[in-house]
Amino acid sequence: MKVISGSLGGFRGIAGLSLDGCQRIGGIPLLCIKRIKMEAGSGDLYLTLGGASEGVFKDRGSRFIAYAHPVSTAEESMSILQDIKKEHFKARHHCFAYEIGHDGNNFRMSDDGEPSGTAGKPILGQIRHYNLRNTLVVVVRYFGGVKLGTSGLINAYRESTRQALEQAEIVEKQLSDYVELQFGYEQMPAVMQALKGLNIEIYSKEFTDRGKIVTVLPHSEKEALLRLLKSKIAGVAVEQITDTYKMDNILFTELYTL
Repeated sequence: MKVISGSLGGFRGIAGLSLDGCQRIGGIPLLCIKRIKMEAGSGDLYLTLGGASEGVFKDRGSRFIAYAHPVSTAEESMSILQDIKKEHFKARHHCFAYEIGHDGNNFRMSDDGEPSGTAGKPILGQIRHYNLRNTLVVVVRYFGGVKLGTSGLINAYRESTRQALEQAEIVEKQLSDYVELQFGYEQMPAVMQALKGLNIEIYSKEFTDRGKIVTVLPHSEKEALLRLLKSKIAGVAVEQITDTYKMDNILFTELYTL
């Protein structure tokens, strides 16, 4: 498993991540992701996959192939699931689980014909064990002719998922809010100057009958940055920007959080 971090010595310098119990070499903790805990107050940081990975587990003739993918939406997860089903159309089961978003409320798991709780739940359990967000794992089972029983199935789906995640590149990302600005062309100079002055990231731009710009804002700083942005565009003091403040011909729309 490869872990990407922006600070020397893994996650030592990142607030909200602890490496208690990790072996240390020369005072620097090893990057053992199993022991990393996302704690309260971790701010905008979260862990996810840097790319797709696979793991294989075999037990008494049955073969369990796990596919782990970074995802952003439930729709993307279902699209990947369908692609895997097409590739493994002869497999008896295509079980999966995903965890999307930052609040722990957007998840789904499926046993796909296996006994209830023996597949989707242990897959999701491993995703959460590694503290991953925006992650999908699909486990394909080829039946080997011998029934494994409840405990055997739970172990097989857990271990195949674990192997896929052990092979994965784990990356640290910042939780961000995507906010769209729509404006008339007469406002464009003020909008572009304000975005540049505040060093706000632009995700996409579209110019038709109106200008549309999707910005990326750090989740914990969104409200403050939006107030500053509105004040710079309008040319007024930030104190004048309240929840009821309206800007002529400019529309702000909060799209999603990733």
